[in-house]
Amino acid sequence: MVTTENRLVIVVRADPVICGHSVEARNIAETALERGFDEVRIVTWPVETLERAGLPLKPLDSVLPHSPGIFVDRPAPVGDYKVPDGRFLAGITGRLIELFTDGVPTVCLSLYLSPHTLAVSDAMRAAWSTGLPVNVTTIAEAVGSDVTNVVRTAVEEGRLGAAAHILSSYLSQDHCVAVSDYTRDLIITEAERVDAQYGTRFGEQCRRRITVSYPAIDADRYSNLDDRVIEDVLAARGLEPGNYVLFLSRLTEAKGVEDLIAGFEQSSAHEGRMLVIAGRGPQAPALMTLAAQSPLADSIVFLDDVGDAEKPYLMAGCAAFVLPSKPRPEFVETFGIALAEKMLAGGGPVITTLTGGIGEAIGDHALIVPVEDPRAIARALDRAILETTPDERSEWAGRAREYALQFDRRVVFDRLFQALPARVPASR
Repeated sequence: MVTTENRLVIVVRADPVICGHSVEARNIAETALERGFDEVRIVTWPVETLERAGLPLKPLDSVLPHSPGIFVDRPAPVGDYKVPDGRFLAGITGRLIELFTDGVPTVCLSLYLSPHTLAVSDAMRAAWSTGLPVNVTTIAEAVGSDVTNVVRTAVEEGRLGAAAHILSSYLSQDHCVAVSDYTRDLIITEAERVDAQYGTRFGEQCRRRITVSYPAIDADRYSNLDDRVIEDVLAARGLEPGNYVLFLSRLTEAKGVEDLIAGFEQSSAHEGRMLVIAGRGPQAPALMTLAAQSPLADSIVFLDDVGDAEKPYLMAGCAAFVLPSKPRPEFVETFGIALAEKMLAGGGPVITTLTGGIGEAIGDHALIVPVEDPRAIARALDRAILETTPDERSEWAGRAREYALQFDRRVVFDRLFQALPARVPASR
């Protein structure tokens, strides 16, 4: 019988959810095995629960398998119909308690403060109360939308309890990290607003304890792609390298796809090219209706079945990649994982806004347009595609890739885990 000597537990909305942080969890899990962890457990939600929640999901047959040693736990709900809310969270919390009290030295990473760090905090409290040995180091990663969507709302509505619950659970973890400087500043600002209203002391603790850990990306999957394979993958979609503009992300209002459609119409670069909108999300029907009414309707294609294996090739083959994100009360782009992935893949220039933490993801390696400005998007498309030479685009892509390598999963993992106790395995 093989004894597990060190374990990593990741609590997250995992695949098949379309979210950069579900991919980040996968990348951290794979790196943990390389770096000496015996076992990785991704504790997440049942697929049918994710489906009922209306979250944008990848086709199940497009989800890549995990390496041996990575196990995905989807605990069943606890209780019956008389407990309509909390049954599934009770299942996750209960499973964490089991993992925290079985004697295996464990590091637990939660992505999203609400509800995942809340579950870890409750599980740790219960684990200690059992009297069983607990050898767990906790890391809570705030991704940003958990603050804008929950803490900020609680502050604006004057609900101290909800804000205090999240902030105190976050600060109860051994290590508190945020996915960008923007996110760290956002948390501190909201914590100080709570302090100003209620006389609490969250702001100073957040300022002192939160560090930045950028999202982990599998650079190997995006770098050094074979040109012949790129052509084959694109041909299967009826595309050719350089003959399309690409958007690839969730289809929500905050992503600005309607501005991209209008900008594509107004550009000169649309001649002979397609606009490929890849992704799923609640705004998909409205965007399809908008595209059908466009004078360029025949040149706009929606892809709702792009899997992780195909994504790098679509990025590498595009003439330009556009993410015209815009801030919304419920969501602000706190980093921009898709942008960093695109820069690793190469291909045409990135066009985006400076919303939230996007500037940290792109550095000086993108064309910047104002929020909600289709005409600026049109000018940027023309510059990126028509006013630069192939050599200029290649040089630009090379600099962008060099910048984005700082987000490679091994670099991010090593920086994150170097602060942990010595019992965490050193790199092999």
